[in-house]
Amino acid sequence: MPAPLTIFCIATYRKGDEFLRECRRQGCKVLLLTEEKLRDSDWPREAVDEFFYLRRDMPVAEVRKGIAHVGRTHQIDRIVALDDFDVELAAGLREYLRIPGMGETTARAFRDKLTMRSRARAAGIKCPEFIHVLNHQAITSWSARVAPPWVIKPRSQAAAVGIRKVDSIEELWSAIGMLGDAHADYVLEQFVSGDVYHVDSIFFRRRPQFAAVSRYATPPMAVAHEGGIFVTRTLPDEDPAVAPLREINAKVLKAFGLEQGVSHTEFIRGDDDQWYFLETSARVGGAFIVDVIEAATGVNLWREWAKVEIAGEKGPYEPPLLNNLQAGIVLSLARQEHPDTSAYTAPEIVQRIRKRHHAGLIVASPDAARVSELLEEHVRRFYADFHASAPAPDRPMD
Repeated sequence: MPAPLTIFCIATYRKGDEFLRECRRQGCKVLLLTEEKLRDSDWPREAVDEFFYLRRDMPVAEVRKGIAHVGRTHQIDRIVALDDFDVELAAGLREYLRIPGMGETTARAFRDKLTMRSRARAAGIKCPEFIHVLNHQAITSWSARVAPPWVIKPRSQAAAVGIRKVDSIEELWSAIGMLGDAHADYVLEQFVSGDVYHVDSIFFRRRPQFAAVSRYATPPMAVAHEGGIFVTRTLPDEDPAVAPLREINAKVLKAFGLEQGVSHTEFIRGDDDQWYFLETSARVGGAFIVDVIEAATGVNLWREWAKVEIAGEKGPYEPPLLNNLQAGIVLSLARQEHPDTSAYTAPEIVQRIRKRHHAGLIVASPDAARVSELLEEHVRRFYADFHASAPAPDRPMD
């Protein structure tokens, strides 16, 4: 029998428990590199053979020295980034140690929004009009051609962090001026209004093995910047959005070069009824989306991701059998440190979110209309019982 694989995981944010546990269930040796300040966090320590630590400001050269030292005593077979912000680091370490998997050029397409836009355009995938925040003459010409409002986005942040909407040419140049020497780290794009969807998928040997299509009730940027309540729900296969989004999602991930792994990809159906690609990532979705998908389908994307990574380029991978339910989540910042949701008693509630200053419920049912009814009811009640708001963060929260 072949020797068990050694999986070197990187998680500078606290997440990925089920990935780590699945690697252990599959007989792998699990090594975890995390940030020093997370040393005492409640990691699933029974699933991790050895921990290693870094500082967030540690130079990449020092991290390379560290993993080379680990390689003296461990035959590292896989390097996996469990968080969006570790994708490029993991890619660089793979190339440094010549370990199979996503390299730096491919990783950039899953982290850099300018690269995403350029790659999508080259592949004939429709996306909002965009331009690099670099050359002033080019920006002037672009803004004369593309009507406001516009959105300035950091090229390598996640979710709605650091995004700013501007409504006039004066506001645009003021915002660019505030970026100082960092303006080249941003992309400017046309604001497209419409309904925002996400596709959460498993890829193996460059082919989709699973793709759950969901719709946000309110675009995540609006929730982050306007202080609303986060709601998303899965869509049944017969929904008219599902087939085209699965097709476009597969086209995006193939064009971007995803060999195997998981992805969270967002699209918008504009007011012109056209589909636009927004962004993608080589990770599971945040905000408990993985739990919503598991409630609907029975598929835990963390566990399946581990299986795909272990299978690698040669091994077999069997897609999971699916349940046929619909599910959704209502999630809000809460005034209370530990909000009490015990007054919410619908039998369709399958999970209560346990997180400080957050109230959240996940519901599941074979009846899509019932899921919609419960989500609408819970949003109304959450505003009265729990809801609080805070300014959008300038950096991701731990």
